[in-house]
Amino acid sequence: MALTDFLPSEYGYVVLVLVFYCFLNLWMGAQVGMARKRYNVPYPTLYAIESENKEAKRFNCVQRGHQNSLEMMPMYFILMILGGMKHPCICAGLGLLYNITRFFYFKGYSTGDPMKRLTIGKYGFLGLLGLMICTISFGVSLIRG
Repeated sequence: MALTDFLPSEYGYVVLVLVFYCFLNLWMGAQVGMARKRYNVPYPTLYAIESENKEAKRFNCVQRGHQNSLEMMPMYFILMILGGMKHPCICAGLGLLYNITRFFYFKGYSTGDPMKRLTIGKYGFLGLLGLMICTISFGVSLIRG
């Protein structure tokens, strides 16, 4: 039996939304790389030190926006993968919401004012909450048989 025999055909939307996030993550990583050059922060330095670099806060905000997205990625991916098995269209929509808010979270953070990450970025947690509910629903349906 093929894997597609067990997954709803709409699960393809979940896969595409996850791939979209991968492209977003690559773009954020490239932004960090460009910020390294712009603010003179060489590898392997993870965060710039303000006493050594007058642009440290600006670079650190770009770096932190990407780092936070990396920290959230495992939870986001597992919720999408599992919740999408029962609720693929809902999870794809919630995942798309999360992806869009992550873009704005990063763009806001990258301004150098950390509070700007929350203007639109704060709504990403609604997407995660919805994904948690879908994944709980999937888990309960497995237990009930």
